[in-house]
Amino acid sequence: MLKWAILFLLIALIAGVFGFFGIVSAAVGIAKILFVVFLILFIVSLFFNKRSSH
Repeated sequence: MLKWAILFLLIALIAGVFGFFGIVSAAVGIAKILFVVFLILFIVSLFFNKRSSH
């Protein structure tokens, strides 16, 4: 349990450093783009999976 607490502390510290330096806005933009790309890929894979099963 202590390992998890230390891991989350390190993640929080890294996120805090990024937040103070303004990298958050760039990360949000990248996350939005990746979300749309993976959503499109997911829908396409569902479509082709249905077509190939028939």
